[in-house]
Amino acid sequence: MMDLTNHHLRLALLLIFLFFFNPTCLSFNFNTNQTFSLKYQILEIANSPKTVEWIKKIRREIHEYPELAYEEFKTSSLIRRELDDLGVGYEWPVAKTGVVAKIGSGLPPFVALRADMDALPIQELVDWDHKSKVDGKMHACAHDAHAAMLLGAAKILQEMKDKLKVTVVLIFQPAEERGVGAKDMIQENVLEDVEAIFGLHLVTNYPLGVVASRPGEFLAGCGSFKAKIKGDLAGVPQRCFDPVLAASASVISLQNIVSREVDPLDSQVVSVAMIRLESGHELVPDSVTFGGTFRAFGKKSFNSLRQRIEEVIKGQVEVHRCSAEVEFFGEEHPTILPTTNDERIYQLAKHASSMIVGEENIKLAQITTGSEDFAFFLEKVPGSFFFLGCGSIYSAHNSHFFIDEDVLPIGAALHAAFALSYHSHPTNSYP
Repeated sequence: MMDLTNHHLRLALLLIFLFFFNPTCLSFNFNTNQTFSLKYQILEIANSPKTVEWIKKIRREIHEYPELAYEEFKTSSLIRRELDDLGVGYEWPVAKTGVVAKIGSGLPPFVALRADMDALPIQELVDWDHKSKVDGKMHACAHDAHAAMLLGAAKILQEMKDKLKVTVVLIFQPAEERGVGAKDMIQENVLEDVEAIFGLHLVTNYPLGVVASRPGEFLAGCGSFKAKIKGDLAGVPQRCFDPVLAASASVISLQNIVSREVDPLDSQVVSVAMIRLESGHELVPDSVTFGGTFRAFGKKSFNSLRQRIEEVIKGQVEVHRCSAEVEFFGEEHPTILPTTNDERIYQLAKHASSMIVGEENIKLAQITTGSEDFAFFLEKVPGSFFFLGCGSIYSAHNSHFFIDEDVLPIGAALHAAFALSYHSHPTNSYP
């Protein structure tokens, strides 16, 4: 009897010690229960038949009337209509056609969620009830779904705003396909006071519902260049400065940048895709224009590659006694920075995503040479960009591109989970 009493006394003293001197030991079950409750509420709203049909209806309406960059008037009108119905306040127009909404108290911290909304100049060849009704235009990169999923997130967040410990900024962005929409929205201060941002893009290289991303360097930066080489027009070749020869030498030398100057573990690309001149067969032209693209994953590598392209062209042109004008910033093909995920926000987004789709559906993505103007947001504030498998067998920018609409409530839930869990897992908690 005495031994049993001492045992109980020791156990009681141990529990008292843990409670007063090491409270974190007792917090695990609370956090686990809190996470489960949050997950249950998000998924209950996202997966309700009423919500699912509503998101699908929005996506289909946007899909039927695709609009190119800075033409998204019908799309932004639809977004504002749905935000009005949800009772969510917003600003419009932002960067011509963009919409910026806020949910929460209006007090810090501010966390942003972004969706793009422009379409592509592609003729849709998918035969279904909600096929594009605008000839030569199609949502072939899932921006219709992105906008619908962010509206779905708005619905979830509005219904759960008593659980929000942040103010959520919903960014509906125009002109992503032109690579300028994010920059224009930043210039209109959409990131004011924002301390973290999350972006989501549907992709075809992962199964439906699989989420993929990676910390650090993720998507390549993409730039374009154009060089105009001027020579000396002459009917006698030996008496002229030949821009054709200078251009040819420049194109060959540009290929040597990657093959001879770059670490093979630091992936970079230089491609000459256009050469133009006007001349008959009997005359050397007075000028030749050529251009192409370049890509790299690190900001330092990207800037160095740009510098070497200009140096190589001007060096080769000088050897051939010609002159060159090299341009890097064009309206049709603007420079887009590499997409580099903040490691701490990546961990937070990964945790929030696993809460929705399960750990088994979270993958470490490979770096890819595709580019995204979300990179401009990441240049200003810490954030992370994630992929979500959409079940299509055709790649984006394809006239047969088609998504499985079961992905829509998943994407809405992922956005909402990031915002709702942000306060529970502050970024400084990750090493």
